[in-house]
Amino acid sequence: MGKKQNGGKPPPKAKKPINSAKMKQVKKAQTAAPLRKNPSHIANKMKRSEMYGKFLQQKNAARREARLTRQKEAEELGQEAAVKKAPRTLDNTREVEPTMVMAEDPQVMGDEADDEFAPYFDSTDKPKILITTRPRPSQNLFYFIADLQKMIPALHFYPRKSYSVKEICRFASNRDFTHLIVLSEKSKVCNGMTISHLRLHEDTYQAGPTAFFKVSNVITSKNIPHHGSQTSHIPELNLHGFGTRLGHRVGRMLGSLFPHDAQFQGRQVVTFHNQRDYIFVRQHRYIFDEMNEKQKNKMVGNKALGPAVNTRLQELGPRFTLKLRWLQEGTFDTKNGEYEWFHKRKEMDTTRRKFHL
Repeated sequence: MGKKQNGGKPPPKAKKPINSAKMKQVKKAQTAAPLRKNPSHIANKMKRSEMYGKFLQQKNAARREARLTRQKEAEELGQEAAVKKAPRTLDNTREVEPTMVMAEDPQVMGDEADDEFAPYFDSTDKPKILITTRPRPSQNLFYFIADLQKMIPALHFYPRKSYSVKEICRFASNRDFTHLIVLSEKSKVCNGMTISHLRLHEDTYQAGPTAFFKVSNVITSKNIPHHGSQTSHIPELNLHGFGTRLGHRVGRMLGSLFPHDAQFQGRQVVTFHNQRDYIFVRQHRYIFDEMNEKQKNKMVGNKALGPAVNTRLQELGPRFTLKLRWLQEGTFDTKNGEYEWFHKRKEMDTTRRKFHL
């Protein structure tokens, strides 16, 4: 065996060579003249790819420099530093809709005081709702209906059998039902909800309107972790995010499904939250947790460890999302009915920042 070199010491580790060419490219890109716009107009693919890489490097370097400058200014000014800018989102940069409703608009308030849903919001009429399904529904749809019956008071289920929707509308209106809900499904998953208002208006003597919603992300109560159980109390109603004239109409239609004399001792709230034209439906119970004697006796500096009463939310279910597809005058009639609004994706969804509700 030969002797080890360097007195038995391991050979020194080789240093990783510096990629000087890459460093030169980065410095050159940072010091080069700034690109005015995105080079996507360049026809040559290789040149366009090269210029786009330089464009991204300059853009990231400018953004990093601006962030470091803001941090230095904030450290120097301390409490007098400027308030941090709010991030740009699709919600706060949405295109202005011409039909946006201002707060306490007298014209809108006058129209809503005399529309089809005014008797429900004034508590002069109480809703009575018939719900049915598509022909030959799956078992999963009945679990969803059971949750809806717990969430919406006065919701009555009738099997569809072989009747058409028009026949069911006549059947329901003859038995003093105010609304009709028809659920559809595909591959044993609920994917549609048709809501039709059946009560005749006092002035026009016409029923309606009828709306069709695409349903997605259905989660029944039993699949929600740590869910609570509904009680028979009438829940409170929270309609949020409906800003346009169409949004107000859709929100009032959904709100007319519930009585408006809530029983607050039940502490149950049903929320219809509209965000980017998606209506998220949730049901919660708010719970007040009071401190016990041991917690009250624990004091830190003559101060309690926390508030005497803590408030939290417990989800009851079900959980699903609605997306409006069309709104029709009168009861359900897809052949001869007139549409108040129909969602045409190619014509209406021109930008990501345009919303209709």
